[in-house]
Amino acid sequence: MHDTQHTHSFSLQLLSYSTFLSPLRFWEISSFPMDWCQNGSDRSSDTLCSVAEAEVEEVDFSKVLDKPRPIERCKSYEERSFSEFSTICSPHPLSKIVENSSYPVEHLGNAVSLLPKSGMNIPRSLILDPHPILSEGWEALRRSLVYFRGQPVGTIAALDNSDEKVNYDQVFVRDFFPSALAFLMNGEPDIVKNFILKTLRLQSWEKMIDRFHLGEGVMPASFKVFHDPVRNYETLIADFGESAIGRVAPVDSGFWWIILLRAYTKSTGDTSLAEMPECQKGMRLILNLCLSEGFDTFPTLLCADGCCMIDRRMGVYGYPIEIQALFFMALRCASQLLKQDTEGKEFMERIAKRLHALRYHMRNYFWLDLKQLNDVYRFKTEEYSHTAVNKFNVIPDSLPDWIFDFMPLHGGYFIGNVSPARLDFRWFCLGNCMAILSSLATNEQSIAIMDLIESRWQELIGEMPLKVCYPALENHEWRIITGCDPKNTRWSYHNGGSWPVLIWLLAAASIKTGRPHIAKRALEIAETRLVKDNWPEYYDGKLGRYIGKQARKCQTWSIAGYLVARMMLDDPSHLGMVALEEDKHLRPVLRRSNSWTL
Repeated sequence: MHDTQHTHSFSLQLLSYSTFLSPLRFWEISSFPMDWCQNGSDRSSDTLCSVAEAEVEEVDFSKVLDKPRPIERCKSYEERSFSEFSTICSPHPLSKIVENSSYPVEHLGNAVSLLPKSGMNIPRSLILDPHPILSEGWEALRRSLVYFRGQPVGTIAALDNSDEKVNYDQVFVRDFFPSALAFLMNGEPDIVKNFILKTLRLQSWEKMIDRFHLGEGVMPASFKVFHDPVRNYETLIADFGESAIGRVAPVDSGFWWIILLRAYTKSTGDTSLAEMPECQKGMRLILNLCLSEGFDTFPTLLCADGCCMIDRRMGVYGYPIEIQALFFMALRCASQLLKQDTEGKEFMERIAKRLHALRYHMRNYFWLDLKQLNDVYRFKTEEYSHTAVNKFNVIPDSLPDWIFDFMPLHGGYFIGNVSPARLDFRWFCLGNCMAILSSLATNEQSIAIMDLIESRWQELIGEMPLKVCYPALENHEWRIITGCDPKNTRWSYHNGGSWPVLIWLLAAASIKTGRPHIAKRALEIAETRLVKDNWPEYYDGKLGRYIGKQARKCQTWSIAGYLVARMMLDDPSHLGMVALEEDKHLRPVLRRSNSWTL
């Protein structure tokens, strides 16, 4: 038997090692970049990937965790903690290890790092998968760095050389988030720490639009460094919405700030930053804005149009899925970061109550699959009392025609908005991916969202990932909802445009649900054009075929989104920075959506 093991093919050695290495199936890990194949050829990689695709078609997710293995069964991502997973998913390259067929598999987990030791600051992913686009991406990302009094404090929105820069020369809180992840994954946390502290200082500023004072906890949408040549002195200038198009305050900035603080803490293991009195106060101020009681009968946050990534009039006023998913994620991150002092405990209690109500509300009223769509289609109206089934008095005739063809047999998603007599059935990428990462979605719902993406690949991915929303508003609907916005014409910008930055969210969601091949396929599409097109902000067209008509080139978060997705696929342990597990007592069994049984 021992001699037989020495005659195993390269593929079987890799299968043994990958099964030990990761909770993913071999078909999953074979979807990762494999430029280290035998004799410098990618022939083995093609063979393995074809086997992978065959297995994907046949896999039964209700049994995927119970399939017998030749060695002790590994836990799934949802079954094991991310901290445990990070110790197993080593970033070390596999090529040197698998070349020696006599290397005992039981010692692979303790293999020493084979990464070259050099003084160069080379991102880990460049060593694992030396794709030329990565080096160009890192060079562009470093060129976008903004310095304040000699220290890097963020990245500008775009390296735009046009005369009309508008505000693309500023550091946006939401835009910097993927850049921050890239620097954290590359072992450069100081930039992120500087950004967190500088935006925290800006939060304490007096905020006024016209003669109205904003809430104390509001975080800025963006800031820029102003250099006074006369005094040779630098100051920061912040925008809290008073300069934005539409004059809307950024609801999402505070959430991104809390989520980034948790990502920094998770990545570095340094809790001192989050424990600073200033950071503790900053979190409490943000939470106080969101947890205040009022007239609302729902646990979701009521928002104005243009308060998030979709920052123009697009009919997302009310209770947009993007804000609710970020709100849920920020609450869960804050519950891990707040100190257990008198003030902290009070907020922890408020957070726990809100999370419980918000989780129930979102999973029951925002979720749509084939079964739920059929229920809405058959709703009775004008129901009264607590026994009502149609609680929001939705008129079935208001269902859009496209939804019946868009909804697949197997799959589902969180719809865009739920409010009295109004359901926005549009699919929004950021909200659904964040629902997966925060575990707002159940395991079953997370799988169903990924099923939908695969089933509607042409519509949501097309020729350039990833649609910010689907479908586009057209004709009379576009005129009424957007106010004839010339930038948000059909299949452009926020109205069904394709945004490369969203790839990192897709990659994280794909890895968390155990389906990294989805992200790998999307990345391969993006790699064919991003550098050639000079990293556009967005693409236009139903398939994302055309560079956006007003898209800025060398858009920083397009660059960072790609880099983060690649590094996350190279080293899935990075997932722990941006993903949270389901609460133990609420964890459902991993299975398909309800529509799977139809």
